[in-house]
Amino acid sequence: MPRQGAIVAVLAIAGMASSFMFTLVVPIQAKLPELLDASRDDTAWVITSTLLASAVITPIAGRLGDMYGKRRIVLVLLALLVLGSVIAALSTGIIGVIVGRTLQGAVSGVIPLGISILRDVLHEKRVDPAIALISATLGVGGAIGLPISAIVTQYADWHVLFWLAAGLGAVVFVLVLWIVPVSVLRTAGRFDLLGAAGLSVGLIGVLLAVSRGNEWGWTSPAILGCGLGGLLVLGLWGWYQLRVPDPLLDLRTAARPAVLFTNISSVAMGFALFTSSVAFPQMLELPVETDAGFGLSLVAASLIVMPSGLVMMVLSPLSGRLSRTFGPKLLLVLGAIALVAAYSFTLLFVSEVWHILVANILIGFGIGFGYAAMPMLIMRSVPQSETGASNGLNALCRALGTSTAAAVIAAVLAGNTRPFEGVPIPTADAFHLAFVLGGLVALFALVVALLIPSRRDPHEAHPSLPH
Repeated sequence: MPRQGAIVAVLAIAGMASSFMFTLVVPIQAKLPELLDASRDDTAWVITSTLLASAVITPIAGRLGDMYGKRRIVLVLLALLVLGSVIAALSTGIIGVIVGRTLQGAVSGVIPLGISILRDVLHEKRVDPAIALISATLGVGGAIGLPISAIVTQYADWHVLFWLAAGLGAVVFVLVLWIVPVSVLRTAGRFDLLGAAGLSVGLIGVLLAVSRGNEWGWTSPAILGCGLGGLLVLGLWGWYQLRVPDPLLDLRTAARPAVLFTNISSVAMGFALFTSSVAFPQMLELPVETDAGFGLSLVAASLIVMPSGLVMMVLSPLSGRLSRTFGPKLLLVLGAIALVAAYSFTLLFVSEVWHILVANILIGFGIGFGYAAMPMLIMRSVPQSETGASNGLNALCRALGTSTAAAVIAAVLAGNTRPFEGVPIPTADAFHLAFVLGGLVALFALVVALLIPSRRDPHEAHPSLPH
């Protein structure tokens, strides 16, 4: 069996490759209508398709990993990444790029599956630090990937971005095949196809409503139909999951206080993280003459944002030690406190570029601690045979938070504008309101984190014993 350090390193690289896909097209997002000869409403699907694929595939991939082998599903997801990247790289029109980006979105399931693999193959004392490292890749991949994407876009054809993604996916595929051992723990039963279909339809409806509400109109029939229809389907799906012998997700396990409160806090922390991801780059890049921006280039702005991801990586060893000594609940509480501090700082100081840098570093502390704590809390509260599905559900909760933040903060910034050279741009008050919302949601995450039981319920199954 390969050295455990090599397994952790490969899974960390896989995690960074996964998170890199979500910042891959940020530098060309505004130019997509021109590059693809399509309307802005159509090119929005280049982003939306990735979001939908990620949300749908992640919990399903977790369950498939529990049943058929986690490494096997990781390899399938990486193969989809490579295929999608090649399709997009060879495309000159919007359809091929959307198809490629949809397939790229599937790779988001690699991170929760990688965390679950750690529990299966590492010595108990190494699990927490390794989980903290893999969790940090959620921020590191995006933070490092953004300036790389910006530089590639500035000096090369945009198709090179997708060839870069294809090459990265291929390298990671080989490393996983070579280093990561085959999963031996399998969950018995049949895969719940109807449950997977129901979850997919429900999530797509809700996320379409959230992500496209600004463009289609929040009270439009399409948005109301998607949102209410998705909620109805999810309600029926939950009722069905409680009545089948082999459900896609064990909702009774998900309802345990430690799991439930962790997932609710995950939604809130995802919202708080993405509030900064939407607001900070816009502030940094808006012209100084608008009185709301700093006039930086995309590359310079991405370098100001990048340290948050590096902070997450540096914190990972400390997170592991704190978790083993004091428990993961403390990490989640500390993470929420750091997020509250970050937004409190921006409400007081936001007149210099270094203010944004400091706030973003505090965001890095918050997400570094918080995202490391979440899978640790989950895996202390679920049977080992359900770690893939449970981590997938937790990743879905984070995604719901980030997608909701993207829609809400975009609506806040779009609803408070003034004209500048004939173009509406957000006002300083709009950014102030965004920071207020981010701070309030971070405070909510802190309150929920404090509600998580510090001790395991004695009636729960011991998490180290498979069912």
